[in-house]
Amino acid sequence: MISIKSALAKPFAKIIYKKVQKWANNPVDTQKKVFEELIAQGASTAFGQDHDFVSINNHSDFVKRVPVRDYEALKPYVERVVAGEPDVLWKGKPLYFAKTSGTTSGAKYIPLTKESMPNHVEAARNAILLYINETGNAKFVDGKMIFLQGSPELKEQNGIQLGRLSGIVAHYVPKYLQKNRMPSWETNCIDDWETKVDAVVEETLPENMTVISGIPSWVQMYFEKIQQKTGKAVGDVFKNFNLFIFGGVNYEPYRAKFENLIGRKVDSIELYPASEGFFAYQDKQNERGMLLLLNSGIFYEFIKADEFFTENPKRLTIKDVEVGVNYVMIISSNAGLWGYNLGDTIQFTSTKPYRVIVSGRIKHFISAFGEHVIGKEVEQAMQEATEGTDIRVSEFTVAPQITPEEGLPYHEWFIEFENEPQDFSALAKKLDNSLQKQNSYYYDLIVGKVLQPLKINSVKKGGFQAYMKSQGKLGGQNKIPRLSNDRKIVEGIPQ
Repeated sequence: MISIKSALAKPFAKIIYKKVQKWANNPVDTQKKVFEELIAQGASTAFGQDHDFVSINNHSDFVKRVPVRDYEALKPYVERVVAGEPDVLWKGKPLYFAKTSGTTSGAKYIPLTKESMPNHVEAARNAILLYINETGNAKFVDGKMIFLQGSPELKEQNGIQLGRLSGIVAHYVPKYLQKNRMPSWETNCIDDWETKVDAVVEETLPENMTVISGIPSWVQMYFEKIQQKTGKAVGDVFKNFNLFIFGGVNYEPYRAKFENLIGRKVDSIELYPASEGFFAYQDKQNERGMLLLLNSGIFYEFIKADEFFTENPKRLTIKDVEVGVNYVMIISSNAGLWGYNLGDTIQFTSTKPYRVIVSGRIKHFISAFGEHVIGKEVEQAMQEATEGTDIRVSEFTVAPQITPEEGLPYHEWFIEFENEPQDFSALAKKLDNSLQKQNSYYYDLIVGKVLQPLKINSVKKGGFQAYMKSQGKLGGQNKIPRLSNDRKIVEGIPQ
């Protein structure tokens, strides 16, 4: 029997789909309009006055007046907002600060404003509605949904609420979903991640779970605990579980492991949210990449990643980008971020409409020998090397070994296996071949005998989890970088 809720979801999904098509089919004008609105709103702020916004009429005026900044460079303005000063980066004061643990700058305080906050909520909702419109599947809205997220408890600082983004968004779950959502408020407020996951397992086991959402590495922990407790595959415990929603990392390296834990295939929707904005979501089940949200109070610029560290790199707008090029994404938004470098690198998979994949972090790469290997390349190598095998990988990261005891330097892959390969050297060869195929610099270094082929270091079970715990980064939005240009991370992983 079809419930009222699932019956109403389909016509609503169709309306939203048509709205999305309208701006997605008119990308350049949509972005131009967003840009003009942002400049008009920002003109009366301290930042707008310091950067002569009243004289900005187009993108090239903006480029001349507003340099690209990362959080550290924007910090003097942010600190004024944190201190309670109004009209600094955006009019008035922000509603919230999303507090994140920055990898380089300690705690980061990212403003969320009255204008930017609805975009986070709307994007998550629309991703689900577009899925309903495409597949016709709306039955899941009657079951229970879980969102593995940070604590919703907020603190107050100078009249502004402060918390984790996922915790802040928890306050905005629409009324019609409140009854369906899990875990309970009390469980969500547990700070210790392992205790929290145990409590989530207890609460959800008796329920009809239909949608499960979170960062893959932490959902994996939840699934493993369910399997340990019940001795069954997750798909047998939750027979109506058919939709997995995830964001934050590439799902592909986890896919085989998840299908094994679930015991069957389930549909998935990929999201690209961050404290700084909700940038993209998967709009089609059979298309690669996520639809870039061009109508959500964010103006995008793109700098080619291999030019990023040069003297005066060219800042491109949406009309100038090409498929398959690695770009650093720069945003200006109605949260008061201007020419802001997120640190993410993306690639376009399509320009009709504009769809992207996250290829890595501009700081997370290996170029100890000039090879500039990025996250997407090591993830694709892992996917290709394990496809069609029974090798299952829980987690991995890659680091350069510059001063080996003997022989040439090499890339060292630290891999935690769920199911180990019978032949480690065959796996290493496949990984290396894939990397050479994808990255011509790496190929040249191998062929030119500057590097020897990569080596695998098997990490004991639970090693990555233990490392994250030792760094105070277990759970929430935290994830292991796929690769780094030094050995700081790998030296902290227990051997």
